[in-house]
Amino acid sequence: MIHLLITDDDPFIRESLKLIIGLDEDIEVAGTCTNGDEALAFIQSGSQVDVVLMDIRMPICDGVLGTLKIKQAYPNVVVLILTTFDDDEFIVQALRNGASGYLLKNISPDRIIQGIKTVEQGNLLIHADIAKKLTTFISPNTMPSVPAPKALSALGLTASEQTVVMKISEGLSNKEIAQELFLSEGTVKNYITEILSKLNLRDRTQIAIFYLKQQSGANR
Repeated sequence: MIHLLITDDDPFIRESLKLIIGLDEDIEVAGTCTNGDEALAFIQSGSQVDVVLMDIRMPICDGVLGTLKIKQAYPNVVVLILTTFDDDEFIVQALRNGASGYLLKNISPDRIIQGIKTVEQGNLLIHADIAKKLTTFISPNTMPSVPAPKALSALGLTASEQTVVMKISEGLSNKEIAQELFLSEGTVKNYITEILSKLNLRDRTQIAIFYLKQQSGANR
């Protein structure tokens, strides 16, 4: 069962999402909040939350800052951004802050539900158009600098770890990576722990962004 926290300042959207998503047998709506600070407080209260469906534009604490606060305090809680077409820079900032992807507000309820399940399983949900823009918006102060095309090996990553990095950047879950590489999920998790340590990164999303940035630098 996925425990979902819906965070949106629009009461109509909030309640509509609660009603529609709550009909899915695999998802339980743990609660609703109106901004990022409320979402953090809700999690701090002890309520079980696996995924936060987070609007971007909210008063007091928007989705970008809310994502940062939640991921810093609760790195295992997954944040999925709910946004509009013209929020590209906000989306990228939220991804930099640890969000696992985003959904557009005008998509069907079925796709919203599938998106929640996708990120809860450890996958990234990033549209190709946004992925291309990541390297444009990423600040050198946010991600480690990678001067050379083959910097992954230069940074001490083994061949297996480099392969895992590439698979993460493709949006594969631990289970899918394990199946493709004929490894156990536990081994994949150990690889990811080593990768995060060697690259001084926080989570899978940053690994994907790091790799995209590195590839962009290699192609210049």
